[in-house]
Amino acid sequence: MITATLSFPSFSQGKSVQYQSGTTQLEGYFAKAAGAKAPGVLILHAWMGLTDHEKTTANRLAKAGYHALAADVYGIGVHPSSPAEAGKLAGMYKSNFQEYQNRIKAGIDELVKLGADPNKIVVIGYCFGGTGAIEAARGALPVKGIISFHGGLGKDSVRANEPIVPKVLVLHGADDKYESPKEIATFQQEMRDGHADWQMVYFSGAVHAFTDPAAGNDNSKGSAYNATADRRSWEYMMTFLKEVFGR
Repeated sequence: MITATLSFPSFSQGKSVQYQSGTTQLEGYFAKAAGAKAPGVLILHAWMGLTDHEKTTANRLAKAGYHALAADVYGIGVHPSSPAEAGKLAGMYKSNFQEYQNRIKAGIDELVKLGADPNKIVVIGYCFGGTGAIEAARGALPVKGIISFHGGLGKDSVRANEPIVPKVLVLHGADDKYESPKEIATFQQEMRDGHADWQMVYFSGAVHAFTDPAAGNDNSKGSAYNATADRRSWEYMMTFLKEVFGR
C-alpha cells in the first residue's frame, strides 16, 4: 500500500486561542489575515478532533485574506484515541445536534471577537465537521454560507425541514460509500423544501476524506486522499467565498 507523505507548513502564522461554550473550555487555532477587519471562516474538524489538516486550512485562508478559526468542538483535553472512540464521540454530537450547534456558535462568537466581520462569516467543515457546517445552516446560525467537504448529510427523520437561509456548497466524493443514495436524495429534498441556494459538486474517483493527506491513497479502505479532488474542491470553495462575501 502506498502511504501519503505529509507536508504541512509550520504554524508560526497562527496561534492557539481558548474560548468557552457554556462551562466547557475549548481551544482552537486562529490565523489572522492582514488588516484589522476581514471576512471570517470557521473551520470544523473531522471526528478525530482538531489536527494539522484544519490548521493548514486556516493558514491558507488567512493568506487569502480571511480571518480563520479552526474550532474545537470536543473541548480541551478531549482527543479520541481510535476511530471507534471518535465515532462514538461524533455520534453523540450528531444525536445532540443542539449542543453541536452551541459549540459551533461559540466558535463563531470567538471568530468575531478576534476581528472577523460579524456580517461576513462562513462555516466550513470536513467529514464530521461537514455535518456541523450543515447544522449551522439548519440552526439558522448567523452565517452567510456553509461548505461541507465530504461531510455527513443526514439528520434524524423526526426533525422537520426548516428554511435554509445561508448559501450551501456540498463538495462530495462520487465514490463515497458512507453516504447512501437515499441519504443524498433526502438531503437534496431538504434543501428544496428549505428554499435554499445550494450546490452539490461530485468529484470522480474520490472517496471519503479526499482532502486529507493523512487518509492515505487506498480507495478500497473507504477513506483516501485524492490530490485532484482536493485541488478542485479548494477552487470551488474560493469561488464560493468570493461570491458570498462580494469580493
